[in-house]
Amino acid sequence: MALQFTDKKAKALLKAGKVGKYSAGNGLYFKVSNEGNAFWIVRYNIRNKRREITLGSYPVMSLADANTETALLKNKLKNNVDPLVERQREDNEPLKTVDDLAEDWLKECDRRLKHSNIPRRVYTKDISPIIGELEIEQVSPRDIRTIIIKIKDSGRPSISNDALMYCKQLFRHGIKLDLTRYNPADAFSVNDAGGVEQSRSRVLSFEELKIIFSCFQENNESFVRENYLAVALLVTLGIRKGELVSAKWEEFDLDASLWHMPEEKSKTGVAITIPLPYETIEWFQELYVRSNGSEFVFPRRRASKRFGHMSPDTINVALQNLRKSKKLKIDHFTLHDLRRTCRSMLASEGIPGHIAERCLNHKIKGVEGIYDRYDYLEERREALQKIATKLATII
Repeated sequence: MALQFTDKKAKALLKAGKVGKYSAGNGLYFKVSNEGNAFWIVRYNIRNKRREITLGSYPVMSLADANTETALLKNKLKNNVDPLVERQREDNEPLKTVDDLAEDWLKECDRRLKHSNIPRRVYTKDISPIIGELEIEQVSPRDIRTIIIKIKDSGRPSISNDALMYCKQLFRHGIKLDLTRYNPADAFSVNDAGGVEQSRSRVLSFEELKIIFSCFQENNESFVRENYLAVALLVTLGIRKGELVSAKWEEFDLDASLWHMPEEKSKTGVAITIPLPYETIEWFQELYVRSNGSEFVFPRRRASKRFGHMSPDTINVALQNLRKSKKLKIDHFTLHDLRRTCRSMLASEGIPGHIAERCLNHKIKGVEGIYDRYDYLEERREALQKIATKLATII
């Protein structure tokens, strides 16, 4: 009858450096390697295949712990579960925390969404700081409520609604991967977050534009020159903030006064050439000097893994700081309202609707949009020049 394998024997084998495998019973083996290390392995058979799995090193894992792990492993075999395959699955999908799950979900967003930077930005800024380090099943509805109320109280109701939507999608992704059984965000609606959103109609008057640009100049230490020029371009060209802050110098032909926006940058998914009024050429030339060799018109101002260019939130934060200090004394407006303001100014200058819509890079609806492929470049140049000339008195 074989002698029982003991902890004393394991210590002796390791001390003597006797390389080999030594049976400890029930398929458990004590192995001493050529390098003088020792660890526990289990041999087993499943589906007519002989396999071997390492449990842990000795003496970090004691004989008693190795026997316990072996017993658990044997129970899995009774249910036809291969421990080695199960471990490989765990190694391939180490999704333990909400941040782990989010990264997997955001990769899926990258594949199916054109502007996947939006959910990534909301998750990184507003969701992750509250629940990112929690294990997936630790998240409760109270955590979701904390997220959406905090965003709403910061004066961003639409972002609160977006965050709720992304939380629902995130945990549905977890259910799909069998990482959780329920969705802590499911019970909430927009009424719990930012409320039902109304279509915005805010347009800034010319007098209001005078006030904001004057305020920017008076507070140029906090609202820096790059921010000033960015706002000037937004209202003059009617472009989207994301299109502007991500622009690269390779897209511009300043000699020809043209900005060739590629399709991957355009929200409509269609490339467009934007004619640049005379005044904006000087602004871009200044920005070129300020960019200091960067490929981006608006380079990032601090180390960031998310963007090579200025964060889309940078100007928003600077505006918010002016409001908090009560230095910006007009009714609340958003940067997107500047785009609507540009459209209103185009109408006031008598620019035909179809040309004004192309200036804003809107898709023309209906049959006209299907058959009218003319790009109205010269007409748009004339229209935007009228806006620039009018704004030149205050910018």
